[in-house]
Amino acid sequence: MPDVGEGLTEAEILKWYVQPGDTVTDGQVVCEVETAKAAVELPSPFDGVVHELRFPEGTTVDVGEVIISVNVGGAAPEAEAPAQAPVEAPAPVAPAAEEAEPEGRQPVLVGYGVAATSTKRRARKAAPAGAVQAPAPAAPAAPVSVPEQLNGHGPASGRPLAKPPVRKLAKDLGVDLTTVTPTGPDGIITREDVHAAAAPAPSVPAPAAAAPAPTAAPVAAPAPATAAPAVATEARETRIPIKGVRKATAAAMVGSAFTAPHVTEFVTFDITRTMKLVEELKSDKDMAGLRVNPLLLIAKAVLVAAKRNPEINAAWDEVNQEIVLKHYVNLGIAAATPRGLIVPNIKDAHAQTLPELSRSLSELVATAREGKTTPGAMQGGTFTITNVGVFGVDTGTPILNPGESAILAVGAIKLQPWVHKGKVKPRQVTTLALSFDHRLVDGELGSKFLADVAAILEQPKRLITWA
Repeated sequence: MPDVGEGLTEAEILKWYVQPGDTVTDGQVVCEVETAKAAVELPSPFDGVVHELRFPEGTTVDVGEVIISVNVGGAAPEAEAPAQAPVEAPAPVAPAAEEAEPEGRQPVLVGYGVAATSTKRRARKAAPAGAVQAPAPAAPAAPVSVPEQLNGHGPASGRPLAKPPVRKLAKDLGVDLTTVTPTGPDGIITREDVHAAAAPAPSVPAPAAAAPAPTAAPVAAPAPATAAPAVATEARETRIPIKGVRKATAAAMVGSAFTAPHVTEFVTFDITRTMKLVEELKSDKDMAGLRVNPLLLIAKAVLVAAKRNPEINAAWDEVNQEIVLKHYVNLGIAAATPRGLIVPNIKDAHAQTLPELSRSLSELVATAREGKTTPGAMQGGTFTITNVGVFGVDTGTPILNPGESAILAVGAIKLQPWVHKGKVKPRQVTTLALSFDHRLVDGELGSKFLADVAAILEQPKRLITWA
């Protein structure tokens, strides 16, 4: 399992596109995995025949684990079994994972900076684990142990085998790894081993000789799952594992809510003229083939208002104790997808014309719905729009996307009685809610920015006069 370049520590295998015995070629996609924020397709960088799939679909695997072995010698996999280890080394599958990770490395969630994680490794298949463990006592087998090669902590390093997160856990708990009895594959020390060493009393009933027993239990776990549908209708509770997008979002929102002092302001106004302009633009030949909707003009209004109030587009640098004013706008759009809420952003949206912004919005939404948004598309946002109005909601108090100073919630646009030119008439009305970081944005700045957005949408000709 490679590190896809965002410092993630695990990924879930969504789908295998190959099976044992299939021939694969250089560049052929072999599986799709989901990281904390995106689905990524993994290609094979060499030619050969698939020997084994180490994990089934739906399994969450740590970065650095072997997930597939491919026979590149052309011989039958069965005949090559005794000497398969050197071929199975996943260096071609995950080049980035070959490099030794520095001790104490902190996992990084996509788009949310450094954050600790408590990843629990899923059960491994019994057969591969046994095959790799068998030669462990023999010195010649050590150099070709795949997990050791991947993590850079083989016997040659002269220290106990453990992944960086486990080493950090041991350091935090004050446990000397040289005194810990490993129970993981190939003699790797696991989190459970460290906890057992830190609290020896609970671990007494579980002697070291019984270590192989727990590996058998998880392998057999899928069996009861077949009976689950029969009792699902009578179950009073359903437990859903917290992983992938939901896990990353939860960590980010907690970090944001308890770091940045949030303030939210609201404005309700007549958006009738903007709705009329939307209809006119739909028939404009310059916008032919492009998607035109209220969100497009709201996004443009935000960009114009940000130009008039540049201090709204900033970030708080806690380390250097600086306010970072950004002279560009990477406009984030909160998108609900089958895998959860994500916030991809349009890079340099401030420099785009209305047709260009329309194309960018359409591509962003389409990519998000397909679950193909890349981690890079969610990095570097400076301001976010969340359109809760599509769910019929009037407004809300949104939580800041970490690293940003403000987020705008757009409420439902409804026909309501409104005083227009001295008379009560039915008009299109909506409510905007602006949440901002009060360390960066004071009440005056937040109010002026929000008032500008509303003023532009009340009189959309200001898109020209204020631009």
